[in-house]
Amino acid sequence: MSTQRETWSARSGFILAAVGSAVGLGNIWRFPYVAYENGGGAFFIPYLIALATAGFPLLFLDYVIGQKYKGAPPTAYRRMVKSSESIGWWHVAVCMAVGIFYGSVLSWAGSYMVFAFSQAWGSDPKDFFLNGFLHHSSEITLNFAPNLFTALIVVWALMFLIMFGGIKKGIELANKICIPLLVLMFGAMVARAVSLSGASMGIEAFFTPNWALMADPKVWLAAYGHIFFSMSIGFGIMVTYASYLNKNANLTGSGLVVGFANSSFELLAGIGIFSAIGFMAHTQGVGIKDVAAGGPGLAFMVFPKIISTMGEAGTIVGVLFFGSLFVAGVTSLASILQVPISACQDKFGWSKNKSVLIVSGFSAVVSIGLFSTNNALTFVDIIDHFTLNIGVVAGAIALLVWVTWVHRDILPKLTTHINHISSFKLGKGWAFMLTLVMPISLIITLGLSLIGLFKDGYEGYPVWLLTVLGGGFILAFALSAMIMPKIKGGQTHELDE
Repeated sequence: MSTQRETWSARSGFILAAVGSAVGLGNIWRFPYVAYENGGGAFFIPYLIALATAGFPLLFLDYVIGQKYKGAPPTAYRRMVKSSESIGWWHVAVCMAVGIFYGSVLSWAGSYMVFAFSQAWGSDPKDFFLNGFLHHSSEITLNFAPNLFTALIVVWALMFLIMFGGIKKGIELANKICIPLLVLMFGAMVARAVSLSGASMGIEAFFTPNWALMADPKVWLAAYGHIFFSMSIGFGIMVTYASYLNKNANLTGSGLVVGFANSSFELLAGIGIFSAIGFMAHTQGVGIKDVAAGGPGLAFMVFPKIISTMGEAGTIVGVLFFGSLFVAGVTSLASILQVPISACQDKFGWSKNKSVLIVSGFSAVVSIGLFSTNNALTFVDIIDHFTLNIGVVAGAIALLVWVTWVHRDILPKLTTHINHISSFKLGKGWAFMLTLVMPISLIITLGLSLIGLFKDGYEGYPVWLLTVLGGGFILAFALSAMIMPKIKGGQTHELDE
């Protein structure tokens, strides 16, 4: 059974959607702190090297596979070489997992956008976040939290609306609205932040180079790890998006625009976030290191505290900051969900609406069930760590090894194809990065993650919980890879020319 594959209305629609996928929560709350912790201004050297040697090469690989073989990962990989379909289903399962916990964090950002109007967190944002909002418990009690349930319902209803619209009327339209809105909102927030007293102290801390750290391998691994996750590469998203491009799309030109747009936004985020952190440090008379934080701690504990010290201006900054988080998260979650939706359409010949209903419905039920309890923060933390540090990395290693080591005839064919239709030509340097630099760096990254996990556990969580929840998700990825290729579907095995 074969159905007409949707397409973007124009290459600009694809570029906007790809930028929307790449620019997400991690750009705002992760990159500034990673850069600060790993050498400040000096970190930009390994960051740019990682962008050139890993970010763009893998982005181009995702693009050419998706565009040439016209499918979500399982279909595209199978058409490339039949034995690689399993890797595609691993990627699909990873995207399902990411979507499930990403929806939860997105609901927090949306809730805090509303809280910012009245600065509802009061004088103790940490207590409000953990106890007043999340009703957090370190014990696994699974008590129902109505406010989290309501926020999740709103988020998943919005995602259903976008995904039912399909590529043009859903994802592309959402990005045409959200990306300009994100630039305006976050740009306004940054403009306000840099004008605060003490902002220069924060910016100086962000950019001041610590050259000694450049000799630390962990700094380079941090750079490669961040580029890898930040650009939405290596786990099927860009393969899926590129599959909706026409046959003559300029792949490398699009990739360069997306990569540099993503990095530019990260730089803007660093300036804005550290301006605000500098203001808080100046106000409290403490050092930057006493205020700086990354991840949910920055967004939901540190930043509300900064906002509270700004008076009436804080309300505007707060709404802009959390609004930016929410808008960035919406476009990223749409890209994540499109991978399994497209995969099911390809595999079973389902209509778009049926695939959206089943995939998004399953994701919503699991997401709401896990994260509308007082253990939401614990569950997000564990699933996030195992999925991104093991699931994503292992899937990318498998793809690279299969394409460049096991089936060495594939990469020359992909190179010929991408050079035939693209403005920026690729050659031996691209092949070298994909064959040696990326697999080796990712294998080292995965090895260090596993050694650290077995040696030290993770964040002091009980071994049984890490095994059941984290290990359970990894097992689900593996089962998906083993079982799904064996299931008969209504797909077209050969590419329609």
